[in-house]
Amino acid sequence: MDWLGDDYPFSTTALVGKHAIVCGASKGIGAATAQMLAKAGAKITAVSRNPEHLISKLSGSGHTAVSLDLENQEAIAEFISSIGECHILINNAAGPPGGPLLDNDIEDFEAPFKRHLHAAHTLVRGIAPMMEDAGMGRIVNVISTSVREPIPNIGLSNTLRGAMASWSKTLSSELPSCITINNVLPGFTDTDRLGSLAASINEKTGKSVEDVHSGWMTQVPIGRLIDPLETGAAIAYLCMPIAGGIRGVSLAVDGGRMRSI
Repeated sequence: MDWLGDDYPFSTTALVGKHAIVCGASKGIGAATAQMLAKAGAKITAVSRNPEHLISKLSGSGHTAVSLDLENQEAIAEFISSIGECHILINNAAGPPGGPLLDNDIEDFEAPFKRHLHAAHTLVRGIAPMMEDAGMGRIVNVISTSVREPIPNIGLSNTLRGAMASWSKTLSSELPSCITINNVLPGFTDTDRLGSLAASINEKTGKSVEDVHSGWMTQVPIGRLIDPLETGAAIAYLCMPIAGGIRGVSLAVDGGRMRSI
């Protein structure tokens, strides 16, 4: 399927008039999500440390790029005060390095939790009132299949993603009725992050990058990596007005890797 061409799977006007903030939008799943939402008509604010090059790839006009350090709470607060309105928030940020959990010191938890859980919480607290005023809000958190089945050799990431999932599920019963919050759980996806994770596992365990990759693929029934645009399509659907009945779920886009129901 031509995900962004003539075979684009959603209405190209479904999100016209909606403003979407996409964190971690410079590459990978974040960039793919921004492209999918823009194709559906949303105005995008692409947030990352280096988001500018994405804007030229987005359908439509009126998109903006904001350089923002998600580990900086003051900068996030300033960003929220500058928004004006927001209908869609995609919480997405770079994950921590791989390796056994017991290899991590307490200090290793600080930066990943700041740019994931702390940043997402600050953004939701600041933006939810805007969504309620608009009568419509969609929040999607990009986390990991490890919230259901912890993945070997990424112990810190497993811990962080589990915290994000519990935070999100709690909010699903607290947010106003017009705002939905859901999680998307990417599997092994063709991104730079997966390559760096394989390299990190190699450094920590001595297993070759090729062996790490082969081990991953033996777990995936479709026998290939997921295209980031496939994940972006799932996220875009959850942001559609028609998806208002979906709330508090964790949707895996993993090619069938997980064995749990």
